[in-house]
Amino acid sequence: MARIAGVNIPTQKRVIIALQYIHGIGPKFAAEIMQKVNLPLERRVNQLTDQEVLQIREVIDRDYQVEGDLRREVSQNVKRLMDLGCYRGLRHRKGLPVRGQRTHTNARTRKGKAVAIAGKKKAT
Repeated sequence: MARIAGVNIPTQKRVIIALQYIHGIGPKFAAEIMQKVNLPLERRVNQLTDQEVLQIREVIDRDYQVEGDLRREVSQNVKRLMDLGCYRGLRHRKGLPVRGQRTHTNARTRKGKAVAIAGKKKAT
């Protein structure tokens, strides 16, 4: 099992897919990394040599912000908005949708499970 950027990537999958298990690497960056290391797209992780794994690690460390550093930066950006007290920061603080979505219905992912209101009758 190859370990890249602190993540165990699956051995049976193609490298381009396995790289996407790393937070901060999606399809575009995975393809870019494969191109920089000169690996064929159909190569699987269990077929990689130690040298190729080392090259992939070096490219990711040098050119991309992934895992802990990326998570830290995103959380600092959100914290900065909250400290400023701007509209987006207030929405983050209240746990409501930040990007203008409706909240009268839907928005359950951000708001959490619906809470019943005591004494409210159903309209018939």
